[in-house]
Amino acid sequence: MMRPTQMDRAAFVAAFGDVFEHSAWIAEGAFDAGLPPDADSASGLHRAMVAQLRPAPREAKLALIRAHPDLAGRLAAAGRLTADSAREQASAGLDMLTDAERERFTALNGAYTTRFGFPFILAVKGRSKAEILEAFERRVAHDAETEFETALAEIERIALLRLSDRLPA
Repeated sequence: MMRPTQMDRAAFVAAFGDVFEHSAWIAEGAFDAGLPPDADSASGLHRAMVAQLRPAPREAKLALIRAHPDLAGRLAAAGRLTADSAREQASAGLDMLTDAERERFTALNGAYTTRFGFPFILAVKGRSKAEILEAFERRVAHDAETEFETALAEIERIALLRLSDRLPA
């Protein structure tokens, strides 16, 4: 069993630096702050990592949001998602869209990114295509600050789900 509290910094960042998409700075900060005893569990390590994210400057948070791929977007079509993102999108059936569904996702991705300046983020694991489209259509009407905070909350949920795949609860 992997024990984060017994890892050196390099091993820790190698194991958990990708939990927050393309943002190893969160894992680095958590390690550097000193991992608490409960960091050997998914929930404990998640708390330690989120403690690095929440006080970060808005620019760093925006960069984190922008590091995420569109759902069923160009990167997915080109096979250029991270392994975690590819598994998560496939679990929701986003790798098996009809032409009409793909067109709908493309239109929503475009409208959302134009409105907010970052991609739509949703923890899709365990959700259906219909649930994802409903959330997309509802959230595109949010104001910018609400959606910024919603995107961060979804990113935190994604990170917890990823940690839960790697560590005990």
